[in-house]
Amino acid sequence: MQTTVSLWPLIGVAVIIAGFLLRFNPMLIVAVAAIVTGFAAHFPLDRILAAIGSGFIKTRNIPLIILLPLAVIGLLERHGLRERAQMWIASIKAATAGRLLIVYLLVRELTAAVGLTGLGGHPQMVRPLLAPMAEGATETRFGKLTDAVRYKLRAYAASADNVGLFFGEDIFVAFGAIVLMVTFLKEAGITVQPMHVAVWGMPTALCAFLVHGFRMWLLDRKLERELRGNAAADAADDNPKAGQSGDARVANAAGDEA
Repeated sequence: MQTTVSLWPLIGVAVIIAGFLLRFNPMLIVAVAAIVTGFAAHFPLDRILAAIGSGFIKTRNIPLIILLPLAVIGLLERHGLRERAQMWIASIKAATAGRLLIVYLLVRELTAAVGLTGLGGHPQMVRPLLAPMAEGATETRFGKLTDAVRYKLRAYAASADNVGLFFGEDIFVAFGAIVLMVTFLKEAGITVQPMHVAVWGMPTALCAFLVHGFRMWLLDRKLERELRGNAAADAADDNPKAGQSGDARVANAAGDEA
C-alpha cells in the first residue's frame, strides 16, 4: 500500500533562501523556518516549541566552542597580531605573496589529509595571519598597496585555505564524505573499502595542488607587472629632478645660485 508523502514541510527551505536573500538576521530566519515547517507538517504549536527547546538544550554548548576561539583571536588582533605577522614576514627578503600561499596550501592539504582540519580556517588563520602576511610581503617589495590589491591578496589567501582543506580531507579515511560514498555504493551493490576511496583521492589532491600552486605563481608575476610600474611612477613623482638630463640639472643649479 502506497502512502502519499507531503512536500509542504519543504517550504521551510524556501523561507531560509528568501531570508538570506533579503539579508535578515540568521537566527530569526532559522527560527521562522522551523515554525513554518512545523505548521506545514500539521504539528501543534506546543510540539513545535518543545522540539525547538529540545534542540537548543542539546546544542547549547556549541556556541561556546565557536565564540570562545573568536574572542581569543579578537583579543590577539587588538594587541597587534596582524601587525606582528606583517613585520615578521617583511624581515624575510625572499618571501613573496605567491610563495607564502604555496607553502600554506601544501601544509593545509597535508594536515587535512591526516585529519587535522582544525589547524587552519578563515577565522583563526586566514584573517589574522595569512592575509596580513601576504600583504606585508607585497608591501615590502612594492610599497603601499591599493585596496584592490589588498582584496585580491585576501581572496587568494582564502582560496588557498579552501582548496587545501577541500581536497586534502578527501584523503583522510575517516572523513564523513568517504563514509557516505562507501555507504551509498554499498546500497547500490558495489562494495568498496574506505581505504581504496581515500587512496584514489590522492591524484585529485595532487592535481589540485599543482593547478592552484601555478595560479599562486602567476599571482607573483601579475603583481610584478602591475606594481613595479606603479612603484617606478611614484618614485619619479617624488623626485622629478631624477628624470632630467645632466645639462638641465646644471642649468637648474646655476639658476638657483644666481
